[in-house]
Amino acid sequence: MIFKILRPAIFALDPERAHGLSIAALRAAPKGKPLKPGGPLTVELAGLRFPTPLGMAAGFDKDAQVPDALLGCGFGHVEVGSITPEPQAGNPKPRLFRLVEDQAVINRMGFNNRGLDAAFLRLVKRGDDGLPPRPGIVGVNVGANKASEDRVADYIAGIEAMSDVADYITINISSPNTPGLRNLQAKGELENLLEAYRAHRSEGDPPVFLKVAPDLEDGDHERIVRAALDNGISALIVSNTTISRPSLKSADADESGGLSGAPLRELALAQLRKFRAVAGAELPLIGVGGIATAEDAWERIRAGASLVQLYSAMIYRGPGIAREITKGLEQLMQRDGFTSIADAVGSE
Repeated sequence: MIFKILRPAIFALDPERAHGLSIAALRAAPKGKPLKPGGPLTVELAGLRFPTPLGMAAGFDKDAQVPDALLGCGFGHVEVGSITPEPQAGNPKPRLFRLVEDQAVINRMGFNNRGLDAAFLRLVKRGDDGLPPRPGIVGVNVGANKASEDRVADYIAGIEAMSDVADYITINISSPNTPGLRNLQAKGELENLLEAYRAHRSEGDPPVFLKVAPDLEDGDHERIVRAALDNGISALIVSNTTISRPSLKSADADESGGLSGAPLRELALAQLRKFRAVAGAELPLIGVGGIATAEDAWERIRAGASLVQLYSAMIYRGPGIAREITKGLEQLMQRDGFTSIADAVGSE
């Protein structure tokens, strides 16, 4: 209700300024209680117990400022980042655009963040207030610096730095806003990166996920799944923003960058189905892209996703979206006769 009242004022602001104010509001607001696993929506993946399948995708909390506030909003997990080894300003402004008529967003942020050291200190302090470690699953999405001469080394540095404070780590090679980054998905490049990860992996390290783009060609799915399985990747996140442009109504439709939100829904769903057809149950999948309702999330689960994430939909519907979708998922699961999310995964 509060968001509906404030939305016109929020949407009158520049999108990036509005985003900064939303982070500040979450930091200042009293934190709600995070959900606990054990209910009907609990998902077990990569040795972790997620209280619900729904998480906040990377991109919202780039600097790990409000993971606990987001967990208190009803998300089952929160993925912070993308975080690079060195701080960087990102691409020139303006670089974030609301496409209101399309319920979409275009961004070309360029991994703007304050670097690994700053994020590490914030995440360490989650359990540094004299209380037991705070509940809730927090993943860290790591990237490479734009000017890096060795991007593989950047990812290894990110994994090593975050291993003590992250429940899981995501290797993000699918952002379209760092020149050449998506080349790491190509044959040879991907194998080199994942082999380097495997060589540095130690017993007791958190699981590592791989986030891929939706703009893939035939044959890419088999190659990516094989490389992931061969090198100990625990799950694929399908998918990041798209550089494609379906028919759009908004004035900013021709802006460059990654498109997210409602227009990405069908493409992201199609790519999830292709990965499920290749991987079966061998490699867990996390569905992202265009999820705005419980029905969207349920469709992604039935198509093969063990977990789902959103971000853009919260821009349009506010922080109450997490509890709305969670409630709707439980109703849909009961309607269709499932007693667990695991039974529903891939059941379409």
